[in-house]
Amino acid sequence: MLIDIPDRWPADAEEAMAIQDALRPLVVAANPRPPAFQTIAGLDSAYDDESGVVAAAAVALDAATLTTVDTAVAHGAVSFPYVPGLLAFRELPTTLGVLERLSATPDLLICDGQGSAHPRRFGLACHVGVLAGVPTIGVAKNAWGDYTEPGPRRGDAADLVIDGEVVGRALRTRTGVKPVFVSVGHLIDLDTACAQVLALTPQYRQPETTRQADALCRQALREAIAAAR
Repeated sequence: MLIDIPDRWPADAEEAMAIQDALRPLVVAANPRPPAFQTIAGLDSAYDDESGVVAAAAVALDAATLTTVDTAVAHGAVSFPYVPGLLAFRELPTTLGVLERLSATPDLLICDGQGSAHPRRFGLACHVGVLAGVPTIGVAKNAWGDYTEPGPRRGDAADLVIDGEVVGRALRTRTGVKPVFVSVGHLIDLDTACAQVLALTPQYRQPETTRQADALCRQALREAIAAAR
């Protein structure tokens, strides 16, 4: 798939925050068309802090059967420092690179991270969605914001709030298991995002897209480290 990859990346936190502020108005938190998703791709990255190597993986699944239809991996080097709220800039170059390696454009992207549930309302899922021009959801393991514990059953949800604004939902994908935190990335509304996450979690807490991308990027990282020795 074709991606609008920037010519250069920010050199420091101030420049990175300016980029987030400039791109944030481009986020569309609505379905631009009836949401019929046939292929859904999960994105994830793994790092080696010692070497600075990062591996990204994309796994595209058939939305109806959750069978794998395409995979891709890419390697890179972490060049941006660890700054809360700017973690996307450590992953974006390699993440966008791996999307380019998919043979076709998925109908929906699932990022292992935040979307609008972010201090500047522009997390990794928003950034990827805007640059790729594809509906995108952020599904995080931890919350950025305040929420009340949702009910105990699968499908129970509670609003995730930052500074009085609803930015996502704590969604229970497994009965009696800790919720995940869903937020809009781009070109989708929150109700549709939560429905898609539930459809992608028939057995486990994390979406199947994320589970498979996580396993693939960890394998790719191990292979890259071994090859460098």
